[in-house]
Amino acid sequence: MRKIIGIGESILDIIFKNQQPSHAVPGGSTFNTLISLGRLGVPATFISEIGHDVVGDMILDFMQKNHVATENLDIFYEGKTPISLAFLDENNEAKYLFYNQFPDDRLNFVWPRIDKDDIIVFGSYFALNPALRDRVREFVEFAKERKAIIYYDPNFRNAHAHEAVKLMPSVLENLEYADVVKGSTEDFNNLFHMTDPQKLYIDHIKFYCPNFICTRGEAGVELFCNQGNRHFDTTPVTPVSTIGAGDSFNAGVLFGLLKHDITLDRLYTLTPDEWAPIIQYGMEFSAAVCLSMDNYIDPDFAARYRTED
Repeated sequence: MRKIIGIGESILDIIFKNQQPSHAVPGGSTFNTLISLGRLGVPATFISEIGHDVVGDMILDFMQKNHVATENLDIFYEGKTPISLAFLDENNEAKYLFYNQFPDDRLNFVWPRIDKDDIIVFGSYFALNPALRDRVREFVEFAKERKAIIYYDPNFRNAHAHEAVKLMPSVLENLEYADVVKGSTEDFNNLFHMTDPQKLYIDHIKFYCPNFICTRGEAGVELFCNQGNRHFDTTPVTPVSTIGAGDSFNAGVLFGLLKHDITLDRLYTLTPDEWAPIIQYGMEFSAAVCLSMDNYIDPDFAARYRTED
């Protein structure tokens, strides 16, 4: 059975509303995606780093309870599992503060088995961090050699916008590795000072990767591929929290790629009409997560999709 392997940060999100802590959940961009997939019954493996401490134990237990394989975690003894403070504004959009203490020697993990047409998901600052870059590059290049599908979400937030020029070589390298690039207009504004999806595709994405999904919040989703492009309207929702919206969108798209048996070879011939049900999963998952304080689809929601024919 095909599997999905993610590599990224593990963190405890403490969420504040009206200047008071209201919720604490394990998180991290790729982490959130993998939890949703685990709840859907998809074979999911996560590569990350956590401390041998109370917070790390909480995250490890949470992964195991949600059917995400933990054999490839780097559990370090010198340092502490990172924590983020997420402050929700009046629109329930989050701004973050991060606290971490990592050892000097990082991301020493046992490599998972990768088979043809497995899917690798990576992104965010984790995939650009100079302290981790060599290990991430080595892993993604190995996955390319194994003919896995590479799914890249830049997830490049405002906190790192001032580093965009310095990190751009790694961003472009990631785009070149990717078989699918998905990002939000916020990400690309921070990277390229540009939000028009078509111009982004023509000027910055297409040369490296022809399959591009651009999310625009209430303005919908734009798809670009070898066979054309298409706009998808989203159903407006009043969000409780948007923290896991993009990560859950990723989970929906990845779920759709597996459900429709999209292999690496077939991926590059998909028409916009064939992409449509895959994008629809992403929008449904994202909308569902916006209605809760969690960063991932809830088990009851997942069960409905798990039992679909």
